[in-house]
Amino acid sequence: MFISKKAVIKASFEGNVIILGPTMIENNTLIGLNVLIGYPSKDKIIKIMENKKLEIKDLDEISNGSRIGKNCIIRSNSIIYENVKIYDNVEIGHNTLIRSNSEIGENSKIGSYTILDGSVKIGKNANIQSGVYLPHLSIIGNNVFIAPYVCVTNDKYPPSGKLKGVTIGDNSIIGANSILISGIEIGKNSVIAAGSIVTKNIPPNIVVSGIPARKIMDREEYDEKMEEWRKT
Repeated sequence: MFISKKAVIKASFEGNVIILGPTMIENNTLIGLNVLIGYPSKDKIIKIMENKKLEIKDLDEISNGSRIGKNCIIRSNSIIYENVKIYDNVEIGHNTLIRSNSEIGENSKIGSYTILDGSVKIGKNANIQSGVYLPHLSIIGNNVFIAPYVCVTNDKYPPSGKLKGVTIGDNSIIGANSILISGIEIGKNSVIAAGSIVTKNIPPNIVVSGIPARKIMDREEYDEKMEEWRKT
């Protein structure tokens, strides 16, 4: 176990953890076994690697740390880089990766094996299931549901290096195994059916399906079908 002398920790631990830099963790948060928080960015590590075997104390010295709110759960084997902000009541699954400058809003859930690949912004009450990939510059609104193994992209013609994030509006639903192409916007209250490939902007309040995704109904009809399904 290694906890930086610069860190301010009010959390509980399941076992061995590594907490680097001036990380702050608030009350009633649980940090799982083998979690690493505050891992420095690649550029910083490269600068100190020359002719030197890195030790934990070296990483601690260059880390900016991260901030984790109260009543959170960070489950085992997850890695959280420096400059990450996780607000209150967030749950994070096993083996997740959250890279630098990402933010997760209050009451959100991030499933196991999900990757937030840097500068990802997630709003409040989001539910992101297992195995989801959210690349650099992704923006996820409030009350969004993202089903397992959704893949969001940020380079329309890889590897062009010209990155544009995807924006998903409030109250949207993204079905399992969907693929969202770089730069598109998903309007508020829209639904992407499972297995769809979305190549263009989606207006608010509609449901789309297919390859490429096309409108199949309005959100109102979808909600009616969902209520009928719940009653059966």
